[in-house]
Amino acid sequence: MTATEHAVELVHAAARAASEKLAHRILAFDVSEQLAITDAFLLASAPNDRQVKSIVDEIEDKLREIDAKPIRREGHRDGRWVLIDYGEIVVHVQHEEEREFYALERLWRDCPVIELPDDVVSHES
Repeated sequence: MTATEHAVELVHAAARAASEKLAHRILAFDVSEQLAITDAFLLASAPNDRQVKSIVDEIEDKLREIDAKPIRREGHRDGRWVLIDYGEIVVHVQHEEEREFYALERLWRDCPVIELPDDVVSHES
């Protein structure tokens, strides 16, 4: 089983939104083989809490434009690690320190990477 086309479309839209807000290290995994609850994870990070919140807001706005509404959102108040659950995809926007500490890409490294569109740029500092 692989991520659905719709899940990949959501990942691409979220990745573009994150890129527009200068997110760092944007990466997506197809976790459908490992998890029954979602098809894909999108990871992005930022160097400060304000930018984390800005990325999250942009992702929610862009996905709302294509009729995707989050089932839940956690961590927005602190701005250190925000999780947005859309059912088919889960978006993780983390402060750089949390990204390094929790290293989600190491946990999911055995899962296939979802190719992101060419216009998605990870903005490294």
